[in-house]
Amino acid sequence: MSICGCKGWGELTREGLARLIDHTLLKIDARKKEIEKLCDEAAKFNFFSVCTNPYWVRSVRGLLEGTGVNVCSVSGFPLGSSNTEAKVLEAKWGVDDGADEIDMVMNVGAFKDRDYSFVLEEIERVVEVVGPDRATKVIIETCVLSDGEKVGASRLVKKAGAQFVKTSTGFGTGGATVKDVRLIRETVGDELGVKASGGIRTFEEAVALVQAGATRIGTSAGVRMVTEG
Repeated sequence: MSICGCKGWGELTREGLARLIDHTLLKIDARKKEIEKLCDEAAKFNFFSVCTNPYWVRSVRGLLEGTGVNVCSVSGFPLGSSNTEAKVLEAKWGVDDGADEIDMVMNVGAFKDRDYSFVLEEIERVVEVVGPDRATKVIIETCVLSDGEKVGASRLVKKAGAQFVKTSTGFGTGGATVKDVRLIRETVGDELGVKASGGIRTFEEAVALVQAGATRIGTSAGVRMVTEG
């Protein structure tokens, strides 16, 4: 599968879904034993990646060594209102510690103020430091955007050279919806990945999002998705 995972899906099996899952633990009180469990589960079920806060990246890299599971971290999470230098450094440190992918949060306030040049440049700087051999995913936080803003934000992400548009942090007032994923996919075409995240709990929900155009699923419920039913 390509870094974006852009392809058509027929009937999606639980094993196929597993390879689209970023197995995620971003809560404030995550403990070492929970991170170890997360990595064990990701290796057992062949998830695409483990996604954690930057503090855990080096440990996760070691725990996943030789498993084929990727390491994902975040930048500017969850609010997106850090200054640009902080976001760039956080992304760089993540890569230096062993992250294969960085999920950055767009500055939504600046976007809503229509400071599009700032938003574009900030994403471009993170994309540059992450590099072409790793994936930068940009979280646009769809729950606080109008449909027109979702289109505009997705276009900026594509223009900036990122590999994915991601719907949500999971810390906002709403998460991924079929409608939003379909809108983003229609906007970016087949050239970018679309990561659906936030509130995805069941296999059926994940399948509906993939059918709408998602090529990655961010969830803390991956084990349930691929084992129950």
